[in-house]
Amino acid sequence: MHVLVVHNRYSSAQPSGENRVVDEEVGLLRAAGHRVDLFERRSDDIAARSLPGKVAVPLLVPWNPKARAELTARLRADRPDVVHVHNVFPLLSPSVLAACADAGVPVVATLHNYTQVCPPGTLHRDGRQCTECVGPALPLPAVRHGCYRNSRLATVPLAVSLSVNRRRWWSGVERFLCISAAQRDVLVRSGMPAERLAVKHNFVPDPGAVRTDAGEQLLFLGRLADAKGIRLLMAAWDQVAADGGVGVPLVIAGAGPLEREVTAWAAGRQDVRYAGLWDPAECRRAVARSVAVLAPSLAMETFGLVVAEAMAAGVPAVAAAHGAFVELVEDGVTGLLHTPGDPASLASRIRRIAAEPDRNREMGEAARRRYEKGFSPSVGLDRLLEEYRTAIAVGSGGGHSTPPARNEEAGSSRGTRASGDGGK
Repeated sequence: MHVLVVHNRYSSAQPSGENRVVDEEVGLLRAAGHRVDLFERRSDDIAARSLPGKVAVPLLVPWNPKARAELTARLRADRPDVVHVHNVFPLLSPSVLAACADAGVPVVATLHNYTQVCPPGTLHRDGRQCTECVGPALPLPAVRHGCYRNSRLATVPLAVSLSVNRRRWWSGVERFLCISAAQRDVLVRSGMPAERLAVKHNFVPDPGAVRTDAGEQLLFLGRLADAKGIRLLMAAWDQVAADGGVGVPLVIAGAGPLEREVTAWAAGRQDVRYAGLWDPAECRRAVARSVAVLAPSLAMETFGLVVAEAMAAGVPAVAAAHGAFVELVEDGVTGLLHTPGDPASLASRIRRIAAEPDRNREMGEAARRRYEKGFSPSVGLDRLLEEYRTAIAVGSGGGHSTPPARNEEAGSSRGTRASGDGGK
């Protein structure tokens, strides 16, 4: 199969799970013998632009005619079987969908976040969940609140793009790939065409080794931002420490806007270590040495790579009981779920995951089995190719099909979750 991947790479100044997913997916397809070409822009290149060029960037967010023209020419010359769109913000824009229509090439789009219904894509504002823009109405609340970078001016291009391009997205994409059933639920409620929304979880490369002992640390691995629950974790850990600790330290690795605050909080403590930003190999080694990985996000995550990576290493997770985490973590079986936003609940789960080593080992083994069944490269490749074939069939006149059987299974899991998740 010949695939053209369209992606605007995020800034290299911060680790990007989305960039990693794109790179690993490209590598997976190529290793299986498929031809994969790239049509990319890089946010890093904005810094090298002239002042007028930088000023013009917001104007390109809703529509970039140059990107459309370049992609149209590329498609007509190369004739791929399918185009796989990932991120188009800020330098590509939804004009890439028009290019695919111009060339008559079917489109698959992975939805890594909630930008189809929320300008910043997080469904999170001022330390809490926010769904004011979910629905058919214009996303005016996002502009009023300045949801992107705390700036009304910076939010306007995103809100405009969402408004003027909504129908283009919905009509120009044969298959949308949601990375969790929780994400699909939100998008269906917003009015997106349910028959085009498939659930395809991200895959995680096999780390090649699993945890072999009880672990030596509790690990937070991710962006140091309020939405990721880092302040919640600090408050919960202070409660744990006040009760005498759990016998292993908390290690925090990552970078972000709260780095200075985290550094100051960890300074001089024996029970906490801030490790800074690690490369992928260091991350894999650290996960395999952990009692558990902690994912206390306040935002409703669309997936949660760090949890899947822990599962691959045979390590349980302690995660917030909302969003995709309730699909990844079976409470008491592959890890523990805590009430979102509640430091006391998080503290109690931390104590429990560290206090029962035999049960922890059993959860780690169950987590590894769950990984092999749902998030391994072989599973990821099969599901990706299936969606490509569906998009090609639809694009050739086969009509829009109903979601595959696994989405019905996902729907069943949603029903189970809704009845048992008190944290939502």
